[in-house]
Amino acid sequence: MLSRVADSLFWISRYLERAENISRIVDVNLQLMLDFQTLDDESLKAHWEPILQSTAGEDLFHKLYKKCNSKTVTEFLTFQQKNPNSIVRCLYDARENARMVRDQISTDMWEEVNKTYLFMRSKEAKKLWSNEPYDFYRRIRMNSLVIQGIIDATVQQDEGREFLQVGKYLERADKTTRILDVKYHILLPSVDDVGGAIDKVQWGAILRSASAYDAYKKIYVSDVVPWKVAELLILSEECPRSIRYCMKMLDLSLRNISGTGKASFSNSAEKLTGRLLSELNYSSIEDIFKEGLHEYLDQLQDKFNKIGKEIFKTYIFTPMPSLDEEIDVQFQQQQQQQ
Repeated sequence: MLSRVADSLFWISRYLERAENISRIVDVNLQLMLDFQTLDDESLKAHWEPILQSTAGEDLFHKLYKKCNSKTVTEFLTFQQKNPNSIVRCLYDARENARMVRDQISTDMWEEVNKTYLFMRSKEAKKLWSNEPYDFYRRIRMNSLVIQGIIDATVQQDEGREFLQVGKYLERADKTTRILDVKYHILLPSVDDVGGAIDKVQWGAILRSASAYDAYKKIYVSDVVPWKVAELLILSEECPRSIRYCMKMLDLSLRNISGTGKASFSNSAEKLTGRLLSELNYSSIEDIFKEGLHEYLDQLQDKFNKIGKEIFKTYIFTPMPSLDEEIDVQFQQQQQQQ
């Protein structure tokens, strides 16, 4: 497979997954605000700034907007084209990558990606966002899930599909760490609030932001407890949004691409992914809290970045030969012609 094709397939999934995650985070926090309608400007700013930090858009936001409140932050994360991580920009980039590899994806997949982007640019989208934000963000999430279903049902099960999987699970794992880290930054209440009603509502929002609330209730049944939420989102082997599950699927797809068995590796990307998966398999939530949740999540994000770079170096980047290497290649070719 051409490196250009692999790169586009990888990024189609990353951008679609990112748009879905941002949609869910914004929606959950807007609903959370309904329970705290008396907040003043400073309190609103304190609530939304961690959300901006989790999307790495804090500095750009403050350059473009004077106030930090529900309207400006949601507009920035949804329709702001100068924000590379807004929903509209993610869908645009996903569509552009899909357009470049039209012959590698199914017609149904292309049409759904294109339709979702065109909806985001329509007057209908702005009107729905203004009047019924819950319905708007739900539509974005449903469109993303439809595309994932179309990929499973119509895209050929070859290495191209594996690159789609690699992009999806790497992005999903990264976003799960950022959603959890939001609690550390902003939702962290005063000491008196820990374990209180507000604390539980906020941890419930974290679960909903990761589409894991139902999974939590099914597994733990009990009230929302911080360490159980973290355990589910980091270490669960079955929850499709947990970091461990994402690493398991990422590791599987990388090995399907290279044909390498479980007990070995053939490149640095597989080595890093396999090592992280082993760490997660043998970790406990007690170990993670002992180390510090925020510090642990920071380390995970750094590891995801390294895995992404190694995937790029292994499958996408084609280094230009140095002058000495080029001379050596020409020399060997001349030798063979003699």
